[in-house]
Amino acid sequence: MNAALLSSLVLVCAADEPPVPKVPVAKDTTFVTGPLDKNGYIDYEAALNDRLGAGITPDKNANVLIWKALGPKPDDGSMPPEYFRRLGIVEPPKAGDYFVSGRGYARRTKLSDEDARAFYDQQARAASRAWSAKELPRVAEWLELNEKPLAVVIEATRRPAYFNPLVSNRKDDISSIMGCLIPSTQSGRALAQALVARALLRTHEGKLDAAWADLIACHRLGLHLMHGATFIESLVGISVRAIAANATLAYLEHTDLSSQQLLAKLKELRDLPAAPPAADVVDLGERLNALDVLQMVRSGKDGPDHPTPEEAQALDMIEWEPAFRKMNAAFDQMVAAMRLTDRAAREKQLNAVGTDLDEVARKNRDLNILQKWARANNPGKFVGKEIGDVLSALVMPGLQKCQWSFDRATQTDRNLQLAFALAAYRKDTGRYPAKLADLAPKYMAAVPDDLFTGKPLTYQPAEKGYFFYSMGENGKDDGGRGRDDEPRGDDLGVRVPLPALKP
Repeated sequence: MNAALLSSLVLVCAADEPPVPKVPVAKDTTFVTGPLDKNGYIDYEAALNDRLGAGITPDKNANVLIWKALGPKPDDGSMPPEYFRRLGIVEPPKAGDYFVSGRGYARRTKLSDEDARAFYDQQARAASRAWSAKELPRVAEWLELNEKPLAVVIEATRRPAYFNPLVSNRKDDISSIMGCLIPSTQSGRALAQALVARALLRTHEGKLDAAWADLIACHRLGLHLMHGATFIESLVGISVRAIAANATLAYLEHTDLSSQQLLAKLKELRDLPAAPPAADVVDLGERLNALDVLQMVRSGKDGPDHPTPEEAQALDMIEWEPAFRKMNAAFDQMVAAMRLTDRAAREKQLNAVGTDLDEVARKNRDLNILQKWARANNPGKFVGKEIGDVLSALVMPGLQKCQWSFDRATQTDRNLQLAFALAAYRKDTGRYPAKLADLAPKYMAAVPDDLFTGKPLTYQPAEKGYFFYSMGENGKDDGGRGRDDEPRGDDLGVRVPLPALKP
């Protein structure tokens, strides 16, 4: 065999050799075991997208049509080609009848800064109460511009699935979930604002079926967005659902529907797809995000500069298995707690997990880290464990707060359904019930308790209306004051008639 042929065979064999892992690959450490990039690190972006998109074809994916409505550069944002490859579509053409955001409308019509601010205030007004084109002509013009893209959004919300790939502008082929771009979810609030503004315009015009279709589409949009990979996406979805709920209450107040119509709409609200539990987002997207950050620390690519040879050598001396094992185990504990169906038991367990992690982090702060390192029999293992302890303690408290956001969304759903049941009761009897329990079983099979206290909601009927509220995540009675009130509270309530809008 001549030297040239032997050299070629060696190169082919070397090319087929899988990369040597730079991290301790196993289910209980890295959680996923591949794919590995050319440097031997887990490609967490690819692993996450493979799992999120499994079984979702482009014709079933609501996000494909959302991008058809948004165009390739919503509000001048753009996505790398890999994003559209993951969606299974070609990038939308540059020119088209694409959605125009409020900011885009202000630029297109060359509004002054003062006029633009006034227009944004008018958008907020249009999303909160029934209104006429004569009252808010610029908002009406904005909606006319968006007639075609909103039709596409309506169609998107009817699709059964949602997959939004997370793709970053990578450098050095290092996975970076934290650096992924999400302009389509950032556009979610703008789409919701347009849908509910049009719904409330149609409500004023007496086009009640069309108005209701817009409202239901907005509810569905929020539920789709909640199926994103991360809590950032989930919170956008929750925000969209809150926009939809507030506008639906305005629709309810402005219309004069029969009891039968009200109960039919109540059933539509109940029959909306279930929201994903917070535990699902933590178990996959947030877990892989945290492990990806830990891997970036291990690679030395967690900052703007490459590690020096000395820094790279120091990173190689650390035993990384304890760090990954600790982070992964902490997520196991959080997910197990979040999957408890009883909220009181769930909060107790989440608090216990957080306390344990905080205690470990406190001990690490109180003791001289250099002395501990010097005394360690295996300094590399010691440092790896310390890294896992510190990063786990930093990540977990935020996850519990996001669980509260999911709980608030659930309570908001319950409140909205109660409002429709109360309206149907009043239509039949000419008054509101003396107590919420009177709604069962005719108007609701059972009246739900306050999610946060496990006790009946606070309910105050009046001659021409009512006020009821949940006590929110602090579990204390703030007198019905919410986050926008002064003094600030965290109660979640519904008041009829609706309160006057703040100037």
